[in-house]
Amino acid sequence: MLGPLPVRGGGLGEGSLAEIYYRRSRFSTRLPSDRLYTPAHFWVQEHTPGTWRVGLTKFAARMLGDVVDVGFEVKPGDAVGLGDEVGWFEGFKARSDLYSVVSGRFLEANPILEQDVDVIDRDRYGNGWLYQVEGSPDPETRDAAGYALVLDEIIDRMRGRTK
Repeated sequence: MLGPLPVRGGGLGEGSLAEIYYRRSRFSTRLPSDRLYTPAHFWVQEHTPGTWRVGLTKFAARMLGDVVDVGFEVKPGDAVGLGDEVGWFEGFKARSDLYSVVSGRFLEANPILEQDVDVIDRDRYGNGWLYQVEGSPDPETRDAAGYALVLDEIIDRMRGRTK
């Protein structure tokens, strides 16, 4: 089956309402509907009013490989704009700069990552978030269904099947 599957409830833990099960080609994931997704394959979720947690989607992690290390170059209280470099992360496949997908004031890196970086892969949409910013997310963010369409385009392009 191609493209997004129906929205279903449950399976996400406390506080979540629904998710979209997505499958295309040999890639499958679940996309919690209680957050937004960027075209750069990050998720953002409003943790408290005006405060956004940021994490990696499964697609990003698959392109990077298992995350083995992460570091931040900004400090709590620093101003960050969309696209500003805030740190880096390293996977088995690549090392990449980590850019802000929320503009505002950097609040913190996830303190769990200092002791357990594997949580990014193990609990991607829960305790595996990367950082928090008080401000506004990238205006290009979209809901889970909109992100599924982005994935469709990218996977088709990767397979040489462009429209």
